[in-house]
Amino acid sequence: MQVTTYPTDSLGHMDAIETAEKIGAGAISAEQAISAAIERLRLVEPELHATVCERFEQALLQARALPGRQRPLPFSGVPCLIKDNTSLAGLPTRHGSRGTPPAAAVSDDEITRCFLSTGLIPIAKSALPEFGLTATTERSGGAPTRNPWDTAYSSGGSSGGSAALVAAGVVPVAHANDGGGSIRIPAACCGVVGLKPSRHRLPTLAVADKMPINLLAEGLVSRTVRDTAAFYASAEKYYPASGLPAIGDVNAAGQQRLRIALCTEHPAGGDCDPQVIAAVEHTARVCEELGHKLEQIPSPVPPQMPDDFLLYWARMAASINYMGRLAFGPGFNRRQLEPLTYQLSRHYMSRMWRSPGAIGRLRKFGGHYQGLFDRYDLFLTPVLATPPAELGFLGPDLDFETVAGRLRNYAAFTPAQNVSGTPAISLPLARSSQGLPIGVQFAAGMGQERRLLEIAFELEQAMPWSYPTAV
Repeated sequence: MQVTTYPTDSLGHMDAIETAEKIGAGAISAEQAISAAIERLRLVEPELHATVCERFEQALLQARALPGRQRPLPFSGVPCLIKDNTSLAGLPTRHGSRGTPPAAAVSDDEITRCFLSTGLIPIAKSALPEFGLTATTERSGGAPTRNPWDTAYSSGGSSGGSAALVAAGVVPVAHANDGGGSIRIPAACCGVVGLKPSRHRLPTLAVADKMPINLLAEGLVSRTVRDTAAFYASAEKYYPASGLPAIGDVNAAGQQRLRIALCTEHPAGGDCDPQVIAAVEHTARVCEELGHKLEQIPSPVPPQMPDDFLLYWARMAASINYMGRLAFGPGFNRRQLEPLTYQLSRHYMSRMWRSPGAIGRLRKFGGHYQGLFDRYDLFLTPVLATPPAELGFLGPDLDFETVAGRLRNYAAFTPAQNVSGTPAISLPLARSSQGLPIGVQFAAGMGQERRLLEIAFELEQAMPWSYPTAV
């Protein structure tokens, strides 16, 4: 079953830019935009289960306080969501976990302030799997977040709630973050635009920089390329990234014809669904028709990296399991953690002696991978090895070996950019035989988000995408 919203209210089919323009021109009010988003959320939430808490009254108060017929910020009055691993004052930050305390945050995180500096108004917090540790937004003993294209399928993870509600038309943009594919995977599953920026392009949680390798990048998901581009242009005025070239205003395809490396070889030696390979190869042909130069290459990912990444990922789960009280306060209850978090923790503890070698190899790979962009401007791959998985395929109550094996195959194309810190974007350029979205990934060198946005603009024109239309 498809789930979407009615297009006859004040938001219609508008993206964030058009919504802000209508508010600025006085065609609609910010209060009308927020009210419409709230009603849309109420309509779809019983089916999608994509939020964890709401702030409807606060959002309406913010909207009413905005000056009429003015647009001081690019997204003034536009409704959005904040992912629930990020603090928003007045609401709890649970990280998708029953083990974290339910106390309301007393202040916003820095990334929240950066996000809202664009004028966005959050109406709710979006769902994620516990601590963002898997590629589906499912919970042990709880309702899963469903894909609006077909509710029998996963919305991806970990930003699954954000992607589902953007695809369903509830809000035009939503906060997301990515430690191993958590922007790009749900973007691919739900058929939205998902740009993982370069490391430190936007503020990240302080704890991320204390890790041996900072995998985390903050960003958003959107329905249009121009919304993503406008967000980054505005956000970098609030947070100029030190050591990275400015993205600037990007509003059209680039003029330069690019050298694009193409790879459909599975990084972990697994199998890619023929539909995914066909989607990537079709995108490559379109790029060639547009004048870009394509060259097929083998995977740059060494055979050991998937195991090294899993061990490093498990290290984070072990840190949560054994040091959660330090991170989350005395209200943290490890007995309430999800089975997968425990299993990942045990995986790390049984192999802890291998961790220094794994970290060293991952750091070495990061440098090696960045060298790819000395020869190529872009790197074209799948986002996922298959179309969106059915709910339960990565279920939280499955045994660890099953989940780890399936994750290793399903989500092998995205960790390279987290380890290296380089940017990548998922674009909804294909559909499966069942009508489900298939994401195609373009990656670029450090600080080259502008190049990714320019190719995204070009392909959005050449290969336009759509969203669910049946209620």
